Amino acid sequence: MGRQFFVGGNFKMNGTIKSIKDIVENLNKADLDPNTEVVIAPPALYLLLVREHLPKGIEVAAQNVFDRPNGAFTGEISVEQLKDSGITWTILGHSERRVILQEDDQFVASKTKAAIDGGLGVILCCGESLEQREAGKTIEVVTRQLKAVADKVKDWSKIVIAYEPIWAIGTGKVATTEQAQEVHAAIRAWLKAEVSSEAAEKTRILYGGSVTEKNCGDLAKQPDIDGFLVGGASLKPAFVDIINARRT
Repeated sequence: MGRQFFVGGNFKMNGTIKSIKDIVENLNKADLDPNTEVVIAPPALYLLLVREHLPKGIEVAAQNVFDRPNGAFTGEISVEQLKDSGITWTILGHSERRVILQEDDQFVASKTKAAIDGGLGVILCCGESLEQREAGKTIEVVTRQLKAVADKVKDWSKIVIAYEPIWAIGTGKVATTEQAQEVHAAIRAWLKAEVSSEAAEKTRILYGGSVTEKNCGDLAKQPDIDGFLVGGASLKPAFVDIINARRT
C-alpha cells in the first residue's frame, strides 16, 4: 500500500465564528476525495467549535501544544486538554513560531515528544530561509531540525513532516516542482539513514508554501510529495480543489 495522501489546513491567526463556520459548512457539503486524509487547524479559541461541526472523517489540529502536562504556564495548552476536547493532531515547529517566537530545535523536539507520547499526531514543520537556500544549506538546515526530533523520538508512525521553505510561505513564491521534490527526496533519504527504512517508506512528507488550486496538481504527482500543509488557501473554497489534487 502506498502512503495515504494528506492535506492539512493551517488557518493561522485568521477567522471569526461566522467565517470558520462557513469554511466548515463548505467542507461538509463538498465531494472530497475519500482517499485523502484531511486535518484542519483553526485558532485555539475555535478548536471545539470546529470539532463539534465537522464530520468524523475530518480531524482537527491545534496550531501548538506545550511540553508539560499541566501547571503554571499561562497561555499554553496541554496534550491532555487537546485529547479531552477530541483534538487529535497538533502542528509543531512552524517557521512563524521558530522565527517570531524564537522556538529552537530542542524546544520543538521536546514538544513533539510530549505530543507523541500523549497520543497526538504531529505535523512537524521544517524549512530554510532564502539566505540559507542561496548559501546551499537547505538540506543541512532541514535535517538539523529533524535530527533534534529523532534524538528524542523513536516512533515516527504518528509524525507527518511538512517541508515549508520560509521564503515561500505567504509570499506567492513557490518552490518549483523540481526543487520541492529534491528536498522531499533528501528528507526521505535522511529518514532511511538516521531513523529506519520503515520510517522512510511510511512517513508522509507534505509540501507547504503558497500552495494553491493552480499549482497543487503538478506537485501532487511527485513521488515523494505526499500532500500539502496549506495556509491562506485553506480559508477559501478552493481548499477543496487542493484536497482533491490526487483525484483523476
